[in-house]
Amino acid sequence: MAEKFQYIRFFGDIGIGDVGTVGGKNAALGEMYRALTPQGIRVPNGFAITADAYRAMLEGAQAWEPLHAALDGLSPNDMVDLRRRGAQARAIIYGAQLPEVLKGEILAAYQELQHEYGQALSVAVRSSATAEDLPTASFAGQQETFLNVQGEAALIDACKRCFASLFTDRAIHYRVDKGFDHFRVALSIGVMKMVRSDLAASGVMFSLDTESGFRDVVLVSAAFGLGENIVQGNVDPDDFYVFKPALERGFRQILRRELGSKKLKLIYARDGGTNANTTRNIDTTPEERERFCLSDAEVLRLADYGVAIERHFSARAGRPVPMDMEWAKDGVDGELYMVQARPETVASQKLTHLIEEYQLKGSGPVRITGRAIGNRIGIGSAHVIDSAEQMHEFKSGEVLVTDNTTPDWEPIMKRAAAVVTNRGGRTCHAAIVARELGIPAIVGTGNATQLLRSGEPLTVACTGGETGQVYSGSIPFETKQVDVSQLPATRTKMMLILGNPEIAFQSSFLPNDGVGLARMEFIITEYVKAHPMALLFPERVTDAQERDALSRLTRNYAQPVDFFVERLSEGIATIAAAFYPKPVILRMSDFKSNEYASLLGGRWFEPNESNPMLGFRGAARYSHPAYKQGFGLECAAVRRVREQMGLDNLTIMIPFCRRVQEAEQTIATLREFGLERGLRGLEIYVMCEIPNNVLLIDAFARQFDGFSIGSNDLTQLTLGVDRDSELVAFDFDERDEGVKQLLKMAVEGCQRNGRHSGICGQAPSDYPEIAEFLVRLQIDSISLNPDSVVATVQRVAALEQAIAAARG
Repeated sequence: MAEKFQYIRFFGDIGIGDVGTVGGKNAALGEMYRALTPQGIRVPNGFAITADAYRAMLEGAQAWEPLHAALDGLSPNDMVDLRRRGAQARAIIYGAQLPEVLKGEILAAYQELQHEYGQALSVAVRSSATAEDLPTASFAGQQETFLNVQGEAALIDACKRCFASLFTDRAIHYRVDKGFDHFRVALSIGVMKMVRSDLAASGVMFSLDTESGFRDVVLVSAAFGLGENIVQGNVDPDDFYVFKPALERGFRQILRRELGSKKLKLIYARDGGTNANTTRNIDTTPEERERFCLSDAEVLRLADYGVAIERHFSARAGRPVPMDMEWAKDGVDGELYMVQARPETVASQKLTHLIEEYQLKGSGPVRITGRAIGNRIGIGSAHVIDSAEQMHEFKSGEVLVTDNTTPDWEPIMKRAAAVVTNRGGRTCHAAIVARELGIPAIVGTGNATQLLRSGEPLTVACTGGETGQVYSGSIPFETKQVDVSQLPATRTKMMLILGNPEIAFQSSFLPNDGVGLARMEFIITEYVKAHPMALLFPERVTDAQERDALSRLTRNYAQPVDFFVERLSEGIATIAAAFYPKPVILRMSDFKSNEYASLLGGRWFEPNESNPMLGFRGAARYSHPAYKQGFGLECAAVRRVREQMGLDNLTIMIPFCRRVQEAEQTIATLREFGLERGLRGLEIYVMCEIPNNVLLIDAFARQFDGFSIGSNDLTQLTLGVDRDSELVAFDFDERDEGVKQLLKMAVEGCQRNGRHSGICGQAPSDYPEIAEFLVRLQIDSISLNPDSVVATVQRVAALEQAIAAARG
């Protein structure tokens, strides 16, 4: 087709090497259409109007000199001046006439698309700048897109508007920031078949985690209707993670999912046209808000597409290229289409060997919470902005508080200490720009603009996982940067203690040999929230409000227990995937009865004990009729992680196992629920936290593959001190000689029996002398909280070197 036209190139005739001619967006679309549609990836056909057409139009209209007059001497940080000059530039270009030959070619190419798709064809008209989608500058959203364009007159008008959008205020400012010459950048236009996602769903997809830069996942964000709502942050979308190594090994499971509220749906306001009112938002139905807008099969198909696209573009570049992609589901044919792909330019540029740690040094009242973006802390006075007309009032160093942001807001976001929005998810505009700028953002708060007041001092903290906090006042914090690639290696394995899946990906970049303690009870509390027995026997919950809450939690599942197994397994799997293939040791639930009772529906199934610390907890529960079926659900979740999700690096660990007979019974119960020691490589560890575990370690070693010393409980039971009692807390000390003697006996017992020895209590993190004591015993592993890893690794490495030197 290309030889028929001077200014038109169909997608089948262009590729990634044609950026200078058709811009980054069109070059990527052509590359996908030409190279990946034969692999089954659906890409709508279309054509590019070349950058030469843009230049020819301006030459014919003698517009270069007026454009220079409009833009030379621009003060980009003067919002009023920027707005005035940008409007002049757009008017100059929109007023220029298209050369007749160009107009004729556009209409001829449009007719060829109509021949392929039918006379009722509607198209998307999308800008594609020649300086677009570079590895360090995305230029995403800087120019305009026009959707559902029908008819020749509407198409020509949309093309003129696209050309003019090269000089939107935001595009002008962005080019100045990135050092691009306005007059060396040209605009190509893509005209492609419109995917009717207004009747279905659409969204974005990344071939890495956008927060941490973790590269082994695909992140899919989805909402009903057209995709602009996600990009602009108008909705809180559904999010899905798929683990690439498992997917490539044939395991067809979603790693983790989060249901978004999806309160709005963007649809067409009328059939065809080009003005901004061709789309409108409508409220989604309660049923739409309460269900995911994609099936599991559709998410996995998109993940397949994402992996294939990343693989292809990486091969073309000769290096790994994580991708930022857009997709749409057609409500007419039900198919999934890829409608854009570009290199991801923020998370992929992070130097993951440099760990930047932010830590608050105080606290204060929490004003509001939302989704944390950026893993940073920012302090400043709030500035609530309700509309773009108020942007010129914003001052550097303030906290921007607004409903949501669009690309027009980028000039003031660059000057903000932090951003807080009512709406948006992790892939909305505010989130993407905040990451690029390196500032913290909290999005999707719901009502920040109503609750916060301009002028009040705020601390915006995004360091505690997925949920960020906006504190009242200026709370001091400290930062430090560590190059983990320069940390020395240690003989002792340094493992992590984790419970929160939300920080697993970022924690994986710390120096580690895996996870020595993954806390199941944290995942149950935060992700499941309900007592497993209450999901098995909801009729025994006689409180109507609690029954209703249980019903709401499980509304999208065939059986309430399916909710428990899926949510628990996805929390576990997220941690296992973050460290794959390193070992992750999962401690089965170790709630005390009072803690179980605090779960939704739990009080109907738990005893009232005077001393829960020494009561119905740990292994004693697992075979007991009062909880055995609940333990069966825990086991089902573990089996799903290992057998269906492909994360066979997961080891399980039994807590608070008092007697050898209890160990034997627990092993039998695990076997009954399909977790047989040695089957499919499964190892089973035990917590060594009761003096009896140490005294009879040879007998316990016949039942278990390894031991992890729980120094907190071992100290409590050795010294007879209730570690929950403030009255006797002064007597709780892991450095006591009796405790150290038991530590020594435990490590030596493991060595004698050829079993793994580790410790997962607080002692090595809190007391350097305990870490030294254990290293001298040659314990196999020490597990640490993430915030103490770097310091402890340095200390252990120095100690090991000193020991080696002393031995000659």
